[in-house]
This record gives sequence, C-alpha cells and structure tokens, in this order.
Amino acid sequence: MRISRHFSQLWEKRNPTAGHLGTYFFFALLRLVLVFVPQLGYIHPDEFFQSVEVMTGDHFRLEHTRTWEFNNSMPVRSITLPWVLMRVPWSFYEFLALYVRDWWQVELINSYAFLVFPRLIYTLISYSNDWCLYRICRLYGLRHEIRLLALGSSWVLLVFGTRTFSNTLELAMCSWLLCLVAECMLKTNTIVYKKEYLEEKYDKAASISERVKIWKLKNSLPAHNLQHLFAMSSICVAGVFNRPTFLLFGAPMVFFWLLRGMGTRSVSFRDFNLRIGLFCLCALPALLLFIFCDSLYYKHLTVGELHMLQVGIDNFVFTPWNFIKYNLDPSHTATHGVHPCYVHLLVNVPMLFNILGLTALVAFAQLLLRFFCAEYQLLPRFQSIVSLMSGAIFVPLFFLSLINHQEPRFLLPLTFPLLLLHAPKLITGFSATYPFQTQHPMLRWLYDNVLCSRASAPHLLRIWYVCNVVFTVFFGFIHQAGIFPLAQRMAHVVATKPMATHVHLLTSHTYSLPLHLVNVPSSRELHFNPQTHQRYRRPRDFYLYEYGGLPMKSLLDKVKLIAGNCELKRNGATRLRYKMYLAIPAPLSDELHEALQRSNASSYLHFELLSVFYPHLSTEAFPRLRGRHPCDVDAPHWSHDDLRGTCDVEQPPTLSFAYLSRQFSSFVHQFGLALYEIDVRRKQTRAPTHTIDVNTTPLPVTTA
Repeated sequence: MRISRHFSQLWEKRNPTAGHLGTYFFFALLRLVLVFVPQLGYIHPDEFFQSVEVMTGDHFRLEHTRTWEFNNSMPVRSITLPWVLMRVPWSFYEFLALYVRDWWQVELINSYAFLVFPRLIYTLISYSNDWCLYRICRLYGLRHEIRLLALGSSWVLLVFGTRTFSNTLELAMCSWLLCLVAECMLKTNTIVYKKEYLEEKYDKAASISERVKIWKLKNSLPAHNLQHLFAMSSICVAGVFNRPTFLLFGAPMVFFWLLRGMGTRSVSFRDFNLRIGLFCLCALPALLLFIFCDSLYYKHLTVGELHMLQVGIDNFVFTPWNFIKYNLDPSHTATHGVHPCYVHLLVNVPMLFNILGLTALVAFAQLLLRFFCAEYQLLPRFQSIVSLMSGAIFVPLFFLSLINHQEPRFLLPLTFPLLLLHAPKLITGFSATYPFQTQHPMLRWLYDNVLCSRASAPHLLRIWYVCNVVFTVFFGFIHQAGIFPLAQRMAHVVATKPMATHVHLLTSHTYSLPLHLVNVPSSRELHFNPQTHQRYRRPRDFYLYEYGGLPMKSLLDKVKLIAGNCELKRNGATRLRYKMYLAIPAPLSDELHEALQRSNASSYLHFELLSVFYPHLSTEAFPRLRGRHPCDVDAPHWSHDDLRGTCDVEQPPTLSFAYLSRQFSSFVHQFGLALYEIDVRRKQTRAPTHTIDVNTTPLPVTTA
C-alpha cells in the first residue's frame, strides 16, 4: 500500500510536458508500424498512379497503367523525384532480394513489398516535418512538446504521411523551406539589432581605441544576407517540379525571406534586389537538372542527339508549364470534379485539422477584423514568426480556393504552420484572456462558457484525439480497403493458372486497381532469360476492365460481351482457356441478383462467390440497412439452382431477435468487396444411346 501510494504521488507530481513527449513518441512509432501492418485503406488513385505504378512497373518490367499525365507528347508530371526516390531504392532492394532468395529461399519481390517499400521511403521523409517543427520551437523558445504531440497524433501524418502522394513530398518541402526561412529571419533580426547597437555605440564613443574595439566587434558579426540561399532555391525548384502548386505555398515564404531586415538602416532595397537576383541564379543548376532528366525520360532528348550536338529548344520538356497550361483551363479541371469555392474553407480545413482548423479560421477572421477596424497595435509584427506562419496558411488557401477542383490533400502543406501556431490551444483552451474589445452580456457569456481556459481546455485535446482516430481508422483501414487483397488474390490466380489460360477481371464502383500490385510480367517489354541468355516477349494473359459507376444492367451486358468473345477464342483454332472474375462492392449484390433475374443471363452465366474482402467501403455504393447478403447471386447458397428461392441467411421478415441479428449480419457483410467467378454453362452434347437386348448373344471377346 505504501509503495502504491508513493507511485500515485509521483504520478500526480509528474511533469505534463514529459507525458506529452512520451505520447508523441508513441504516435511517431505508430506511424512507422502502420506502414508494415499495412494500411489497406485506399484514399485516392493518385497515391499509386502519379508515381509508384509507373516507377515500379518500369523497374520490374510489370504490367502497369501509364496515365495521361505521363504522355510523351505533353507530360505534366516530372519523373526526376519519383525516379530518385523509387527507382534507386528499388535497385538496392532488388539486389538484396536476389541474395535472400539464393540463401534462404524467401521471395521478397511480391505484392506486399510493392505496397510497403515505397510507403516506407515516404514515411521516413515525413519525419523531417517533426524535426523542422522541433527546430523552430527551439530557435524561438516555443513549447515543442504539445506541438510535436499534435503533429504526431494528426491523421494527416498517420495516413497521408505514410502514403506515396506528391502532396506528402510537398508537405515535407514546405516544412524544410519554412524552417530555413524562420532560421534566417531570426538570425537577420539578431545581427541587424547588434549591428545597429554597435553603430550607435560607435557614434557615442569618446576615444579612438574604443571606436576601434567597436569597429572590430561590428566586423566580426557573421554574414546573414544570403544565408541558405542555394538550399532554398533548390528546394523551390524541386517543389515546383513535384507539384507546380508549390508556387502558391512557397511564394509567401520566399517573400518573407527577401524582406528580412527591411525598414532598418542596415538593409536597403539594394539588398532586396541582390537577394532576388542571386536566388534566381542559384536556382538554375537544379532547374537545368530537372529539365534534362525529364527530357531524357520522355524521349524528347536522346543520347544520339547529344552526341551529334543536334539539340534544339524542342528537345526539352518543361513539365510544370504543361501542368499549369492544363489546369488553367476550367474544362480540364472540371473533368476531375467541380467544387464550389468554399469547399477548402468550410469542408477540407475542418476535416484535415478538425478543432484546430476551426480555431485557425476564427483567429484569422479576428486578425482581419482588427485590420479593418484600424487596430494595428493589436496585429502581430510583420517580420515575425506569427506573420510568417499566417501567410504560409492563408495566402495559398485563398488562391487554391479559386480553382474549381478542390481536394483535401491539396491542403497538406498547411499542416506545419497551422499546428505550430495553434497546437498549444489543445491544453490552454481557446483564449486565456477576454478577446473582445467591447463588453457585452452575450460576449461575456460566450467567453465564460466556451472560450475561456476553464471551459474549453479540458475537452479540446479529447476532441482532437477522437477525430484523428476516427479519420485514421476510416481512411487507413476501411475506405476502398478491399483493393489490395483483391490484387493479392489476382496475383495468386495468375501465378497458379494453367498454361495458355487468360484471366479477365471486371471491376465496378471501386477505385482503379494498380496493376503493378498484381505482379504480372509486362507483355510490352523484352525480358531476359538468364539460362538461355536470350530475350523474349511474354504474351499478355491478364486483362483488367474497369467500369467505374456503370449501372448494373450495363455491367451485365459487358459481362455477356466479354464472355462471348472468350468463348469464341476457346472454341476457335487457338483453344484459349480463360477465367473470368467480377469484383463489386458487397452492397451491389442485390442489384446484380435483380439484373440476372430480369435478363436471360442466368440461363448460361453462373456467378460463384469466391470471397468477400473485409473491410471495404465504397462511397459509390453505400451499405443499405435492409440490403442483401453477398451470397444472393451465388447459386449454392440458394434452395434452387435457378437462382429463384430464398437465401439461407435471409428469411421472411418477422420481428424477432433472430431476424434482427440476421439483418445486422447482412448490413455488416456489406462492408466488403465481393469477388465472383463467372462460369459459362455450356450445352452438353449427348452421346448416341444404344439399346441392348438382354436375350441376345453377347459379342465375342477377342484377346491379343
């Protein structure tokens, strides 16, 4: 009892900042663990098709999808960063896998590795956000514990930070740039203050020896005008080639870097112009490198042309300009979805940052109100860390809101400055002091019951945790989470199928399936046989048909058409056998059953439910409260083989616990991706029958 009482006293006297750091390290480790689990949630197709699908497919010579963004005629995606971040590490990984296969007979090149290894690289890069946040807090004397905790526990880092989005790299580059700018601003302010102080002392010095001493101290001050110039310009070039929207995020940061010390006697417009010129000059090496690498990859420039010095302006490709030209046309962006201008402000910011996002919006509205009310003394100093972070949040937010296509991931770079400014409110509450300039009963009630530390501080951190856990679970493990298990299943089917057999997979109401996860060797590339030392081309044996949100009746027509073509090849001269599969969200099983009933397809098409991949939620096909079980179109589960009857898991409705439990089971089972194998019922040719009279004499048996 005495020992337990002692530990309880120590627990009560513990330093809360130590607890925040401990919780941060837990979430930092969890971020790494979630890579290897792995997270099966599928946020957006761009996670794969803007980098991993092309890089992994090219490196391992696999079947893959090259989207329109990698079109050689007008590419809009730079290949340099994905090549460095994936092709180079894949080479080392392939070298390691070769020896592991020889020594321990373990295959490391599989669908799991194709999913996890690129995510591991991006996750390691995401830890640089944590370091930059810690660095700025230490430089400016800010509390780093709660800020690191908010960053580490944010679902933005737990989910987006572990995915292979170009926005994840954009977030890291913005963090690097903010860290460098904040460091330069602090150093410039410190040196300018010391320099002006020494100049003032120099003017007041009475003796020559004292002036000489002050002059030496003044000359010993370090240079600050061009600090981190080359690193910042290179980051800006890499950021623009990664995503040209980096221009919107990086512009306010570079502007604050250019304005350092302006308004003092030590820094003039000459320094401002010098910084601009040298910044552009230092960006040239990185700019030329990216243009050269992209031009080689997209075959606008060849080694032969370089050797013959037959190089012109048309031999170079500038992918950011192609990207900007494409997105400046509203009709192009409208093909990806049209959103109102307020979606970023009212939907995406609260969804990404929940309570802190709303706090940031209210704080910025308060700053605007003070500005328009001419209360300039209450505004933060322009060349301060608060102004820098506020500009890094709301300048890009304003311009991105003018674009008619708005997705939450476009705002990932706002995470760093927003959490640095507002994360302490999770433990201090919305406002420690009365924030209004006028006294009013309603305003006083609002402050006492909502805004003050006593009313809001105990709940904000809990709300933050709950929201981030919910979004992490949903987007990390539920949303479109059946796609990767489906790819693994198809990889097994292709690997174990008989020779001269084609595999056809149809999908509907799901995101696009990354072909490289199926691990099918490419039919377009030449492969090398190490035994015969010959090159050969593999025939194509896996076909993917993706029909998006096609109505079920039209989807069934596609199934009939593909099955008919496959039957023609099977009965033709080539005698090609085939396997056909259909993958749809489980809630669509009811529609598939009804479409089969309405058409004559049930007479010759047989759908067998192979498996349901749980969990899986497609926003294109939400589960229904009284939906059918996926086995509805699987004949063995029915009392009659002609698909007419009563499903074994769904009896006539009677208000009872058994009925309610079955309905709940059917609802839960709809959170899955159903995989059906489609067989064609062929008419059996009857053999001629011979009747034998038992009274006749049997035929003689001859022996050899």
